Amino acid sequence: MHCKLSVNINKIATLRNARGGNLPDVIKAAADLELFGAEGITVHPRPDERHIRYDDVRRLKEVVRTEFNIEGYPSESFLQLVEGVNPQQVTLVPDAPDVLTSNAGWDAVKHGQFLGDTVARLKEKGMRVSLFMDTDLRQIDAAAATGAHRIELYTERYAAHYAQDATVAVSDYATAGRHAGACGLGVNAGHDLSLENLRFLLEAVPEIVEVSIGHALISDALYYGLQNTVQMYKHEIRLARFPEK
Repeated sequence: MHCKLSVNINKIATLRNARGGNLPDVIKAAADLELFGAEGITVHPRPDERHIRYDDVRRLKEVVRTEFNIEGYPSESFLQLVEGVNPQQVTLVPDAPDVLTSNAGWDAVKHGQFLGDTVARLKEKGMRVSLFMDTDLRQIDAAAATGAHRIELYTERYAAHYAQDATVAVSDYATAGRHAGACGLGVNAGHDLSLENLRFLLEAVPEIVEVSIGHALISDALYYGLQNTVQMYKHEIRLARFPEK
């Protein structure tokens, strides 16, 4: 099964915002990433707009030709943004406004009604909806009950323990992927994935159809160049799914 590479461009916006002005150009970077082989562009606008701004999201809709994935906490302002932009995919994340980066999946048991209502609202507009989730099987059952199309497995814990024992680190993710598939959910993955740990995850969790990678990919691009880095990540994906004989 093929796995798409969606590049999260938040870090490019962070660099731009650090100095003001429009360097680097986030919109051009997204177009270039697609030209270089990215199969999707991911953004995660936050209320303080410390990286991607709401206006960036609206402008990106005009240039993104692959899959546009917008992540975020489903506040009313966020929901109005995505309804106006109508991306191919919306990934709902349980972020508090002040968190540095996403740090947990949804408690879909506790928030099932809220998520179900939100998923229905977005599906009515024709958007695919994914829920950011940990590997707890009970929570994945609850995610399926919301009517979401997919889950995105939060892979920070896998990445943190990969160097110690990769097989142990990936075990819960393999189980969660199988379980999600049995529930009728598509499976995405993201957070702290890198050239070092990506292939092993995809080999162990064949259900994953899309990975969203930002921090490591943009950091690698400082050394390898953006075009070369995208191809390096795609090479790891190809080796995971179509091993060389």
